[in-house]
Amino acid sequence: MSDDRIGRASLFLASGTVVSRILGFVKAAMLASAIGVTGASADAFTVANQLPNTVYVVVAGGVLSAVLVPQIVRAGLHADGGRAYINRLLTLALVVLVGITVLATLAAPLLAWLYGIRFDQSTRDLATLFAYWCLPQIFFYGLYTLLGEVLNARRSFGPFTWVPVLNNLVAITGLVIYIAVWGSDPDGLRSAGEWDPAMIAVLAGSASLGIAVQAVVLFWFWRRIGLRYRPDFRWRGVGLGDAGRMASWTFGMLLLTTFAGLVETNVVAGASGPGSASVAALSNAWLLFMLPHSVITVSIATAYFTRMSEHASIGDLDRVRADFSSATRGVGLIIVLASVVLVMCSYPFATAFVSGASFDTKLVFGNVVLAYMVGLLPFSMLFIVQRTFYSLGDTKTPFFFTLFQVVLFSGGALLLLNVLPEFIAIGIALLTSLACVAQVALAAILLRRRLGTIDGWHITSSFVRYAIGAVPAVIVGFVTLVLLGGISEDGFAMSGLFPAVLSMAVIGVVMSLAYLGTLWLIRTPELRGFAEPVLRRLRRG
Repeated sequence: MSDDRIGRASLFLASGTVVSRILGFVKAAMLASAIGVTGASADAFTVANQLPNTVYVVVAGGVLSAVLVPQIVRAGLHADGGRAYINRLLTLALVVLVGITVLATLAAPLLAWLYGIRFDQSTRDLATLFAYWCLPQIFFYGLYTLLGEVLNARRSFGPFTWVPVLNNLVAITGLVIYIAVWGSDPDGLRSAGEWDPAMIAVLAGSASLGIAVQAVVLFWFWRRIGLRYRPDFRWRGVGLGDAGRMASWTFGMLLLTTFAGLVETNVVAGASGPGSASVAALSNAWLLFMLPHSVITVSIATAYFTRMSEHASIGDLDRVRADFSSATRGVGLIIVLASVVLVMCSYPFATAFVSGASFDTKLVFGNVVLAYMVGLLPFSMLFIVQRTFYSLGDTKTPFFFTLFQVVLFSGGALLLLNVLPEFIAIGIALLTSLACVAQVALAAILLRRRLGTIDGWHITSSFVRYAIGAVPAVIVGFVTLVLLGGISEDGFAMSGLFPAVLSMAVIGVVMSLAYLGTLWLIRTPELRGFAEPVLRRLRRG
């Protein structure tokens, strides 16, 4: 895959992700309006709606992402182009997913208790009722990942990132119905005992229906690239043993991260209550954190991952190193800007997200967003390092640097039990960022040992330039934030949805101009590599 094709694939992936994420924010903002980002209702639904993703990720999600693309690329060398492998893998996975989904749904009370130990009984009971509706999502998450990763391996990148748009539209429709019938509760004052079966069914049922639509639609795209699914229960002889050995380490890694998530949820659940950041506030702040990561990092790294897997399959480590360096520098160029812009926009974003809430609720939520943003750059770099190991067929090493991170995070999270409730969520977000910094440092060292070199001098010099460009961006961003009243209760940026969105747009534009202008003046190669082809086309036009 040429660099030009990598660029086009990344752009197409990013465009789908942008549309999906915009709708995702609309959905999340409507959900915040409906049930708040603090309080028992928001925390109960957040725990229940996260359960299917948590269970799925533990048993299959990351395993499939780690092994599926490299294995399908290798299977493509078979005489049938890998069709037998794909049919057998999909059949096996679907059988496993059905069993897991049934067992998890039956275990809804246990799972709700496990993740809500520090909830009061009424909140835990509400989380259990939500979970019965949400846990069937496990099967459809798995189906979506399987079908989408096969499309990615066949270089059909668009559907995997565009079909979540349908998911968001279905969920938004459900929220419109909910708000129209039962009204809004932006400060999370509705108690757990006020929910009836119809309210639960509309809110949680529409969330699950969206996931189902997102998955099933991908079968249509399979047919467009010439794939036909035929159930095949002959699971021997097509290399599934290799996938299983790779998956065992990834499974262990996911157990570690799930343990860390369990610790996090139960530590922060102790702060649950009106006006206090807890499970729901962390979840919504993470949504903003994941926006630039999904749009930029995942879009670029996904296209590079396929190419790295191809180069690794023929033992060309020089090209793997070149791919890693190019992906890291390209992602870093944009993520550094995204990080500093989102830091400056934390409070206006909180206002846009929960515009009907009190000023104190906005500040609480904004502080959690701010703490998460410290870790955005290292988190994105970690994703690229991890995918490089996966392209090499190495899932063992990521297990060990994940173990390192989990020990750091879990130990720190338990210490936060001793702080005041209003500081727990902020502490968890900041701890997540700092643990990620340590994890990516260790992961980079281990990758360098594996590859011999990772083009460290080239990468470091690029990031020094990015840091130089960030300094004037931060200065003009902070001045603009203050002028727009982004840190005062009666300021323009904090006065409502439209002023907050307009303020974020202004801050983003002035910071981008300062950052990109500085990088252009100091002749940053990565920026010029992006910009010069565009400028040439404009001149020709």
